[in-house]
Amino acid sequence: MSGNRWWTLVLVCVGSFMLLLDVTIVNIALPEIEEALDASLTDLQWVVAAYAVALSAALLTAGSLADRYGRRLVFAVGMAAFTVASLLCGIAGDPLVLNLARVLQGVGAAALLATSLALLAAAYPGTKDRHLALAVWGAISGAALAVGPLAGGLLVEAAGWRWIFLVNLPIGALALVGALLRMPESRAETSGPVDWPGFLTLSTALGSLSFALLRANEAGWTSGQVLGAFALAAVALAGFVTVERTRSNPMLPGAVFSRITTTGASIGVLAMSSTAFALLLYLTLYLQTVLRLEPLEAGLRLLPLTLSIFVASAIAARLGSLAPARWLVSGGLACIGVGLLLMGGLDPADDWTALLVGQLVTGLGVGLVNPNVVAAALGAVEPARAGVASGLSNTFRSMGIALGVAVMGAVFADRVKDSVGEGLAGTPLADRAGELGHAVSSGQLGKVIGELPAQERGLFAEAAKAGFVDGLNSILVLAAIVAFVGALAVVPLIRERDIEVGEERMPAVAGH
Repeated sequence: MSGNRWWTLVLVCVGSFMLLLDVTIVNIALPEIEEALDASLTDLQWVVAAYAVALSAALLTAGSLADRYGRRLVFAVGMAAFTVASLLCGIAGDPLVLNLARVLQGVGAAALLATSLALLAAAYPGTKDRHLALAVWGAISGAALAVGPLAGGLLVEAAGWRWIFLVNLPIGALALVGALLRMPESRAETSGPVDWPGFLTLSTALGSLSFALLRANEAGWTSGQVLGAFALAAVALAGFVTVERTRSNPMLPGAVFSRITTTGASIGVLAMSSTAFALLLYLTLYLQTVLRLEPLEAGLRLLPLTLSIFVASAIAARLGSLAPARWLVSGGLACIGVGLLLMGGLDPADDWTALLVGQLVTGLGVGLVNPNVVAAALGAVEPARAGVASGLSNTFRSMGIALGVAVMGAVFADRVKDSVGEGLAGTPLADRAGELGHAVSSGQLGKVIGELPAQERGLFAEAAKAGFVDGLNSILVLAAIVAFVGALAVVPLIRERDIEVGEERMPAVAGH
C-alpha cells in the first residue's frame, strides 16, 4: 500500500517535470532550430505555440476521460503519446513535422497534467499526507519551469538542439512501464457517455484563445487573424456553456463551481502563472541579450529562483495542515509581488546580482502558493470530480502562462520601442528607430549589432540596452500589480469550510 503510494508520487512528479520542462526548455534552442531546419519566424513561433495550444485545449477533456475510464489508463496513454511525440520532434527534418509533433506532445502532456493531481488525491486521502505529497509535486512542477533554460543550455551546448526532445525517450519509457506495473487505478464511482460536443466546443474555444494570445504580439492585437481567433473563441465558449447546461453528463458539471473556493483557487493559479512563470521568458532574454551570457550561464543565474521554490515548498508542507489555505495562498502571491518589485528598478549598468534578492522572494511565494492552491482546488470538490478539478486547475495554469506572456509582451514591446526611439533621436539611426526597437524587443540585439556599420554599433547598443531594461522594468511592475490583486482576491474566495467538507468526503482508494 505505502509502496504504491510512493510509486504514484514519483511517477506523477516525473510526468509533470517532463511536460512542464518542455514549456520553457525549447526557447533556448530556437536559434539552433532556425538554422538547422531553415525555419521562418512563423515556424519558430509555432514551435512554442503548438505545444501550449494543444496542452491548454485538451486539459479538461483529459480530466473528464480520466474520471470515466481510469486515471492510470489516461496517464499511461499520455506518457506514451508524449514519448512518441518527443521522438518525432527529435528526428524532424522540416518545421512542419516538428510543429505537428509538438501538437501531439501537447496532447500527451495534457493527459499527464490533467491526471496528476487526481492520482495524488486518490493515493493520499489523508489531509496531512496529501499536503506533503502536493508540496513535493509543487516543488517539482515549479522547478521544471524555472530550470528549463538551464537544462536547455546544457543540452544545446553539449549535444545539440535535438536532444532537448530525445532526452525524454528513456525517461518516458521507464515511467510508462512503472505506471503500468506499479500505479494503482482509480476512477469516478459512476461514468456516463463522453461529452463529445463539450469536447469540441471547449477545445475550439481554448485553442482559438491560445492562438490569439500567442500570435497577438507578432501579428498585432487588431490584425484580422487575431480578432478572428478571439471571435471564434467567444462563439465556441458560448456554445460550450449552452451544451453543458443541456447535457445529462456534462464534461464540466456545474457542481464543480458549487463552492466559491473553486473560483478562488482558479484565480490563485492564474495570478501565479501569469506573473512568476510568464516572466521567465523575459528574464532569460535579459540575461542572454543584455548581459550577453551563454545559454548555460543564463540558466545558472536562474538557479536561486529554483532553489527558493524547493525550500518554500518544504515549508508549505508543514504550514498546509496548520494554517488556513486562503492566507498561505494570499501570502504567497504577495511574496511574488514583492519579489518582482525587488527585481525591478534595473539600471543598464547592473549585473545579474541585481535580480538575486527578488528571485529568492519570488521563489518563496511560488513555493507557498503551488501546493496550497491545488489542495484547495481538490478539497472543494467531491472525489468523483477530482479529475475535472485537476484539469480545470491546470487549464488556468497553462492559460495563465500564455496570457502573461502575451500581455506583458505587448507592454514590453511598446516600452522598448518608445525607449529606443528616445535614445536614437537626433542620431543617424533615428529613421530606423521603429525597426531597431522591434529587433531589441524580440531578442535579436546581437544579430542587429553585427549587421550595423562599425561606427553606429556603439550608439545602437547603448540605446538598445537601455530600452530593453526599461521594458523589463515596466513588465515587472505590471506583473507585481497582478500578483497583489490576486493576493487580495483569494482571501474572501478560498473558504476553509469548503476544503474541510471536501476532504472529509475523500475516501481511501482500494488497494492503498
